[in-house]
Amino acid sequence: MSEAALISLKSVTRRYPSGDDVTTVLHHIDLTVHRGEMVAIIGASGSGKSTLMNILGCLDRPSEGEYQISGRPTSELEADELAELRREHFGFIFQRYHLLNELDAVGNVEIPAIYAGRSRDERREKAEAILQRLGMGERTHHRPNQLSGGQQQRVSIARALINDADVILADEPTGALDSHSGEEVLGILQQLNRDGRTIIIVTHDRYVAARAQRIIEIRDGEIIADTRNDAAAGARASNDLPIDRKPEKPKLFNGMRDRFNEAFAMALRSLNAHRMRTFLTMLGIIIGTGSVVCVVALGQGSQKRILDQISDLGTNSLYISPGRSFGDLKAEQITTLTVGDANELAKLPYVVAATPMSSSTSTVRVGDKEVSVMVSGVGYQHFVTRNSKLLEGRFFDKRSVDDLAQDAVIDANAKTTLFPHEYGSVIGKIVLLKDMPVRIIGVVKEMGEAKNLEVLLPYTTVQTRMTGSRSLQSIMARVNDTMDAAEAEKMVTTFLTKRHGEQDFVIFNIDSWQNTIQATTETFALLIACIAGISLFVGGIGVMNIMLVAVSERTNEIGVRMAIGARQSDILQQFLIEAVLVCLL
Repeated sequence: MSEAALISLKSVTRRYPSGDDVTTVLHHIDLTVHRGEMVAIIGASGSGKSTLMNILGCLDRPSEGEYQISGRPTSELEADELAELRREHFGFIFQRYHLLNELDAVGNVEIPAIYAGRSRDERREKAEAILQRLGMGERTHHRPNQLSGGQQQRVSIARALINDADVILADEPTGALDSHSGEEVLGILQQLNRDGRTIIIVTHDRYVAARAQRIIEIRDGEIIADTRNDAAAGARASNDLPIDRKPEKPKLFNGMRDRFNEAFAMALRSLNAHRMRTFLTMLGIIIGTGSVVCVVALGQGSQKRILDQISDLGTNSLYISPGRSFGDLKAEQITTLTVGDANELAKLPYVVAATPMSSSTSTVRVGDKEVSVMVSGVGYQHFVTRNSKLLEGRFFDKRSVDDLAQDAVIDANAKTTLFPHEYGSVIGKIVLLKDMPVRIIGVVKEMGEAKNLEVLLPYTTVQTRMTGSRSLQSIMARVNDTMDAAEAEKMVTTFLTKRHGEQDFVIFNIDSWQNTIQATTETFALLIACIAGISLFVGGIGVMNIMLVAVSERTNEIGVRMAIGARQSDILQQFLIEAVLVCLL
């Protein structure tokens, strides 16, 4: 009984789309290869021999027909199962070596063992042993660009042997070598065949093919000859020669960890090797992230500035003014809002302070300088309700109010305008308010961004010496911070309505205004954050495009890794790690 074939192709056909047509590269190929054979597939360029080798190495699938390995149809295998076959049973030797420039000789040899999940010490020891056997013991830590062509091919052979492959697939293994190096490589392949490995060489060189025990000639996608080479029969191994025993399967976790470490290390090497590309990739994320940060910060800063300006007007405060509704044209005719209302409001348990307010415009003269100002007559509690910031001097007190004192507190704008060349204190200076002399006792920070010049006097002084009216233009009340401003507004409305007998006043609640502005600014901040998010998304698209270009540039590297056993997930993991590292940086 004859032994079952190690490799069996039955009526295998391979077609590729070519524009609107389909090109058939292989036509109904029937081929069997037994264990321990050394087979040469010979043919001219374009004959289909490389396509046949890709199918034999499970890098490609036939369009028709069946390909079996040890009686198992490859059509039934998933992508990871095919990767396992390439990793555990096939070793590839390429014409151009296809070594990774970032790694030294040992590192290149180790890669298939990493994908196979071998431990670091085990694979390093074995890689060095194989390189030593192939005469590369003194060059183990040299990078590919430091090795000759023959030495690089020996490293390629060592890489094919690291996982004890049953089948060695060699694509033009001497095509890029001089005759001496080529002879050495062929000798190594014959020795591997004598050790029991199955060798399949794809070549166009009949001299190379003559070293095999079996020569298969292919032309235009068809096998035209399959002959035995009696001259090489002495090198042929029997079909029952032993193959190196496969090592025990590694633990799943250790294998995954080593593959991740390898992917991470390769990602770092790749980013370092292509610094300009890495920077351009990062630039999209830098711009997008910078846009998000700047725009969101701008929105939040604007919101805080507006709210701070509102806070300058007094937090949790109520402004009460005459009128039956906002915009009442007859509001000036209502004189029922009095100082007594302010005094009674101040006695309420939830009111911190209340101050009457009576304002008018006037002129202030200092020497030969005369300017228009806003004169506000207020109570001594005004500075508490308005949360005023004293820059120098002092506020006037209850005694000043009772004595109708001609003491004035001015804001910083008024100080700058009235005393432009005064760099020291203005406390104690006398100015003329119309024809009334007043003494400056304090300077406060201006309210918000207002550029009006403001002079604050006791309301009693303004009523008796300037307006001649006892009615008030408004009352400002500040309620406890723990008290809900809306609820306080309702209670004050009820209180004053009972005092007046009707609601002939309106209340402006700063908190409601603040909440409205805050909601508006939050909406605005969300809008600009969305715009910035679009910038970030566009930056991400840029990263994706550059990474796609990187993948296209590295198809050779990806192909080599797939050929030596990398799973699709291993390739994906490496590029994802690179993308994540770029974004994190």
